[in-house]
Amino acid sequence: MPWAPLPTPDRGASDTTAPQPLASVLDRVLGGLGGPSVDAVVLVYERWADVVGVEVAPRTRPLSIEGDLLRVGADDAAWASHLRWAEKEVLDRLEALLGSRQITRLVVRVAPSR
Repeated sequence: MPWAPLPTPDRGASDTTAPQPLASVLDRVLGGLGGPSVDAVVLVYERWADVVGVEVAPRTRPLSIEGDLLRVGADDAAWASHLRWAEKEVLDRLEALLGSRQITRLVVRVAPSR
């Protein structure tokens, strides 16, 4: 049986709107919440070593993106301090990676990896 949307009060039985790609739906949801695009989130996580450097990346990781705020976890206080000290450089690299100032704030906390 081929896919067909169920009729709803706002859509008659003859409306055959096709399913939407998940990425476009997620972009609308994230945009509605004031967050960056799905592509931006994926880039931050996949290219983390490019953002913070190959030495720092194994000791830190992005935890979440809330609006323009990136929360980062660090293995210990020394790595957290290092990242706080380099905040402007990290934000500049994120701007270069994402093409705009989608992320303008950084919060770092000690969150040892498991």
